[in-house]
Amino acid sequence: MNTPTPNTQPHDDPVRVRWLNPIGHSTYDAPISELLHAIKLPSTRIEVVSLAMSASPTHLEYRTYEALTYAPIVRIARDSALHNIDALVLGCFYDPALEDAREISGRTVVIGPCQASLQVAANLANRFSIIVGRNKWMEQMHARVRAYGAQAGLASMRPLGMGVDEFQRDHALTRRKIIEQARLAVEEDGAEAIILGCTLEFGFFEEVQAQIGVPVIDPVVAAFKVAEAAAGMKRRFGWSPSRVGSCEPPSEAEIQAFGLFQEPVPIGNRISTQTGRQPL
Repeated sequence: MNTPTPNTQPHDDPVRVRWLNPIGHSTYDAPISELLHAIKLPSTRIEVVSLAMSASPTHLEYRTYEALTYAPIVRIARDSALHNIDALVLGCFYDPALEDAREISGRTVVIGPCQASLQVAANLANRFSIIVGRNKWMEQMHARVRAYGAQAGLASMRPLGMGVDEFQRDHALTRRKIIEQARLAVEEDGAEAIILGCTLEFGFFEEVQAQIGVPVIDPVVAAFKVAEAAAGMKRRFGWSPSRVGSCEPPSEAEIQAFGLFQEPVPIGNRISTQTGRQPL
């Protein structure tokens, strides 16, 4: 046996989606939970969690910070498998530890906001631009776009000159800057759709879309709805993650022999659909 085997659930049971904010701060757990509840299907159960870290950055703009989250993310992916979570979203546009988490996630589908947003954009337009916070982000995001096979459709990346922690401070300022750069992306770069390149750019897409006149993809909305759909297809059609070839996970016997995954699951704050701050 190569993966933990959770209890099998009927496909008509409510699907379960866990959203992970991969930082050790709960600042955005409640706002994102509210957004997800506003757009979910009536029967879908949601859990929003953040990491339990003794010291944590408030953002993952630097590879150094991002790397600190990889081990907790992998452990939460395994925990998701053991607790019958249908889909896990890694709530950062860098898609941190996505491939690593997928390898150990059992039957849990793991979704990255960048990949999900690119998949949505591909259904709506031939060319898209990504609105990022700072120039610093572009190299890593280009690498993700190339890895996902979407480079040919990338019209541009345009920076706002803002850090992650600034996006939700002054909504009017953030909205104005996004509209300015999105308009330039369409008029000068040939973009036919816009992707907001940070999960903390949530809450702006509808007004920007109305102003610019092209699809504007909010990565929180895109990632969650892709996860919700994938969870439903897993239940209905059995489309769970492959576990052969490059997708082969470590064996349970080896995990036990190495003494891995013995510590408590590194979940700090937790907000779930039906029980406040209790687990699903």
